[in-house]
Amino acid sequence: MTATTRSDRRPADGSPVARVCVDVPLAHLDRPFDYLVPAELDEAAVPGTRVKVRFAGQLVDGWLLSRADDSGHTGRLAYLEKVVSPEPVLAPEIARLARAVADRYAGSLADVLRLAVPPRHARVEKEPRGDQPTPAVPTDPVDPRGWRDYPTGPALLRALTDGRAPRAVWSALPGEDWAARYADAVAATVAGGRGAVVVVPDARDLDRLDAALTGVLGPGRHVSLSAALGPARRYRAFLAARRGQVKVVIGTRAAMFAPVDRLGLVAIWDDGDDLHSEPRSPYPHARDVLLTRVQLAEAGALVGGYARTAEAQLLLETSWAREVVADRATVRARIPAIAPTGDDPQLARDPGAATARLPSLAWTAARDALRQDLPVLVQVPRRGYLPSISCAECRTPARCVHCSGPLALPSAGGTPACRWCARVAAAYACPECGGRRLRAAVTGARRTAEELGRAFPGVPVRTSGREEVLTDVPGGAALVVTTPGAEPVAAGGYGAVLLLDSWALLTRADLRAGEEALRRWLAAAALARPAPAGRVVVVADGALAPVQALLRWDAAWFAGRELAERRELGFPPAVRMASVTGPAEAVADLLAAARLPTDAEVLGPVPAEEGRERMLVRVPRSRAAALAEALHSAAGARAARKAADPVRLQVDPLSLF
Repeated sequence: MTATTRSDRRPADGSPVARVCVDVPLAHLDRPFDYLVPAELDEAAVPGTRVKVRFAGQLVDGWLLSRADDSGHTGRLAYLEKVVSPEPVLAPEIARLARAVADRYAGSLADVLRLAVPPRHARVEKEPRGDQPTPAVPTDPVDPRGWRDYPTGPALLRALTDGRAPRAVWSALPGEDWAARYADAVAATVAGGRGAVVVVPDARDLDRLDAALTGVLGPGRHVSLSAALGPARRYRAFLAARRGQVKVVIGTRAAMFAPVDRLGLVAIWDDGDDLHSEPRSPYPHARDVLLTRVQLAEAGALVGGYARTAEAQLLLETSWAREVVADRATVRARIPAIAPTGDDPQLARDPGAATARLPSLAWTAARDALRQDLPVLVQVPRRGYLPSISCAECRTPARCVHCSGPLALPSAGGTPACRWCARVAAAYACPECGGRRLRAAVTGARRTAEELGRAFPGVPVRTSGREEVLTDVPGGAALVVTTPGAEPVAAGGYGAVLLLDSWALLTRADLRAGEEALRRWLAAAALARPAPAGRVVVVADGALAPVQALLRWDAAWFAGRELAERRELGFPPAVRMASVTGPAEAVADLLAAARLPTDAEVLGPVPAEEGRERMLVRVPRSRAAALAEALHSAAGARAARKAADPVRLQVDPLSLF
């Protein structure tokens, strides 16, 4: 069997031909194969169905992509073995999208289809369909409500209602009910007779958006798609969208491929969150998948967040999208009072602020808020108790004697244990000085909660993090200690927000360290009350660019600055970059076989985990397709000769180093 092309050749027995994508994750087999359709399967074997085929002597799964009367294959064709289900779950537009995403990320169609369509749940397919709800089409234009705070906001809703395809990058104001704004945009799209797909980072955001959409559209007018729903609920929601029973699909990154008829809007909230990046091959990012859908479906786009990524800024600078922001007077009226602890005036008043974990300014802000019976949010970048410890005598980091991993303390009376191999180090002695006493090198959220509980006796202390994430908290006096991304919403807003250990975010060896720090700070600061009732204290030097952007609430300025620097240095998104990771010999083998564009730059090697190495390949954005094709072809050549060592290809990975 070979790749199919159109010709006038008919099968000898006159059977129709099915073009099938076989579910075999090998790069050199990334093409459709022709099979004959037996008479007994002719009615059920329609494009979009799951099938079973015989491939290389084995029975494998496949997707029926299309039907044809003839084949370009000159040899003998095999027959379809089975139609797994007559349900055409793969919509034609999603098949086209999957092919485009595979080409964009140097991946295979089979891998993308595995992400796009959830596993089959036979019992759900057999459930009665019931009556389809009438489309939710409002008779009146959607009330712009909160969109009036943004000069171009009402025009965005009008364009969606009129059936046009506006493309916008939205910077949300502090305290903004972003879920209500997205619900308004979706309602305007539905009023224009079209559908919408909205992707959010996590389950908490999905619950907020679900409640907002139910309030605007009414119950049963949309479905939620998330891997956390479980197989049956997820597949039921997917089928409701595929069958056209609903026009709106919301969800986490699982929803980026949701089949929606007459797509009019794709939207993503907080596109800088790393949860939007798929950890499975070919590692697509939800933002890029949605923007590809915009191009294919000629739909509108809404990229929103409190912060702004360099990728979103590039959309504006290339005039692909328009900016939706509030004027400075509105911003000043909505932001809390924000102050750093490391600028010169503050250091003059409190010389210890440069080294103190909780400088007097932060302590005073917390005390004043608690006295006014308002909650205080404390953001700590690290979870756990003491995630990193060192020798109390010579300050040498404490390491495991077995694997050299960092030792951590799980509690005040706990025994040191390795964070890598989990071995207990009860008899730890410093290899440098022999000392046995340990001190904190990095303080986690649970230790912070313990310290604050002693500093403010009688005040309730709540924690929100990996073990238990709180959705909301009451509005009374309390200390809420949280890790980034787990901040609960307080009734009426927080009286104070303390951003501790800023060095842990700013000193990460990552291209996006400053962008990520600002994103996390803005998300927390947005939960504070407006000034003068709300205060935000960031324990950092006020001269740093991310801190300056926080003080002015000016994510656009910082994003423009970041993009300009990356353009000058030749980093994404100003260029297209791919990483090739694996054993050194395998990486060299793949790059030697790849017919890279003439203007490609190969950088590295960079050390990677588990003794592997990473090479980076950089090309101008105009050569992105050629780079992806070259790497995919080289990977296919290695797969065809059954090269032993695997190599991971990632195009524009979130982490380069």
